[in-house]
Amino acid sequence: MIDAPGRGAAGQDEGMWDVVVVGAGPAGAAAAIGARRAGATRVLLLDRSDFPRDKACGDGIAAHALDVLAELGVTGAVDGYPPLPALRLVGPGGGTVARTLPRPAYTVPRQVFDARLVAAAVAAGAELRRHTVRRMEIAADRVVLDGELSARAVVGADGAGSVVRRALGHPVNPDRHLALAIRGYAPAPAGPPEQLIVTSAARWPAYAWAFPIGDGRANVGYGEVLRGEPLTRAHLLDRMAALLPGVDPATVTGLRAHHLPLSTHRPAPGRGRVLLAGDALSLINPFTGEGIFYALRSGALAGAAAAGSPAEAARVYAAALRVRLGTHLRHSSVAAWLARRRRVVDAVVGAARRDERVYRTVVELGLGDGRLDARTLMAIGADLPRPRRTGSPSGDMPPRH
Repeated sequence: MIDAPGRGAAGQDEGMWDVVVVGAGPAGAAAAIGARRAGATRVLLLDRSDFPRDKACGDGIAAHALDVLAELGVTGAVDGYPPLPALRLVGPGGGTVARTLPRPAYTVPRQVFDARLVAAAVAAGAELRRHTVRRMEIAADRVVLDGELSARAVVGADGAGSVVRRALGHPVNPDRHLALAIRGYAPAPAGPPEQLIVTSAARWPAYAWAFPIGDGRANVGYGEVLRGEPLTRAHLLDRMAALLPGVDPATVTGLRAHHLPLSTHRPAPGRGRVLLAGDALSLINPFTGEGIFYALRSGALAGAAAAGSPAEAARVYAAALRVRLGTHLRHSSVAAWLARRRRVVDAVVGAARRDERVYRTVVELGLGDGRLDARTLMAIGADLPRPRRTGSPSGDMPPRH
């Protein structure tokens, strides 16, 4: 039984929040801003940590993420950090493509980036409070958190280990749809600034990365898809060292591991007045591990739905997600399925090296909301090795066994 707070003279529940957002990372901050822009008067943003705080991540900010922030009226999120104009991708077989990105990317430590977004949410009128949510109860006209916070709608943006997601009855992603990565900071590699991704032939799907920040350091790390066996810190570091020989493990600081729930296994985006956004909704690109763009886009949509139609927030939100990301998520799932074969990834690298349009399609698919197209698939197919045909000595019929 949930005790209902009293009602004020104007018929409004005293102490009732229009929207409570659980988790103040990019998805949560975007949800809070989106809710305020959609007309919510009282928006509460909760997080278990004080800001600024560190967050294990590759720190890569693609141009698509900045597009969402611009729509939310947020500026200055990457100020002081130089653009990275190029991306170098190394295939499992050693082939390389290095081209100018369609639009520059940035590397901004999450300790800085997230704090800036939280400040923007507070400036937009949301209230920030340190609070760890442990329990959620859903009533006909409200959602109650920990028996004390009531809201017309709740957005769960509390990451890979989301309490809100568990309260809705959704377990964590199973293996094959969950990755584990380790991240640290090291001296930036010599040479022109570029994002570097080195895919691994061993234990594929897996890759290492080095993203220069612009202050003499680079965010470096390694991640791989889980297969039902435990992965040790030592294993992750060994693989990172093998794929990034220019990085001395002894110089890497700030090492932290984190899970990546891939978008190939997503729960329902919400139920009734409760919504999920970002990592809590398993919105991690299965091809690249990118999640900031998804977090901002889904958070903004969730906040708007929660504010505009709290009683039907899940239905409104699911429809908006389908319109904005549905086709892309289907295409990225297909790409991830194809990319489980190492030879396909090598073919992607080869095709992107020959054809800039293929390169741009791959980048858009991996960093934003791009789609596969026939031209790209044909170019990749042309690079795939042809299977050997065996036959009888006469060459007429295959041998019978």
